[in-house]
Order: sequence, then structure tokens, then C-alpha cells
Amino acid sequence: MARPTRRIALALPLLALPGAAAAQAPAMRLFRVVSQRDDIIIGLTPAELAAMGTGPDAERIGRTLASQGQLGAWRYVVGRAPDGSTRYATTARVSILRQETYRIEPYAPALPVAPPPG
Repeated sequence: MARPTRRIALALPLLALPGAAAAQAPAMRLFRVVSQRDDIIIGLTPAELAAMGTGPDAERIGRTLASQGQLGAWRYVVGRAPDGSTRYATTARVSILRQETYRIEPYAPALPVAPPPG
């Protein structure tokens, strides 16, 4: 009887892995948009990125800007959470207009990222 219990005990951590990975999936993907004047950090949901087609995320954003002329996204800045911790949070919804020169790069924040307002 010890063997079936041992097998179940060994299988339980494996069953928890898909749920744990899904729970850690970021609700927002952050990107740095660099222009000649300044740079900002924007956030897009996985659904917004999926609606832009396939390929690397930064290329999807570039193609959307080139074809549609603009892109709406949440602007993110470092701020304080209600508990006093530091995190990335939204400030406003912004529109990025097509320009001649841009650099769009994925941004891996060192701080937690708050979801956009519901």
C-alpha cells in the first residue's frame, strides 16, 4: 500500500506545475518605445498582442504602427502600491502615432507590474 501512496505523492507536484505556470503568466507585457524625443514604457495584454498577428511581439507592434498609423496602449511608470511597495502601474491610456524613426523593445521589469484598471 505504500507504493500507490508514494506514486500519488510524486505525481502531485507535477499536476501543480501547469496551474502554477498559468498563475505566473504576466497579465501585461511591457515594452520600451524609444523615439527621437523621449522614451516611454507601454503595456499590452496578451489578447491585444494576439490581435496584432503572429511573430515576435516587438515586430507585431511595429507592423501595427506601420499599417494602421497608431497604436493604443497603457503607459506604465514606477509608483507605489496601496501597501507601500514599489511597482509598475498605469498612468493613462496613450496613443502612439507612426513616426519615421522608432525603436520598440521588450522590457523586462525588475518590479511587479499592476494590471490596468478594470
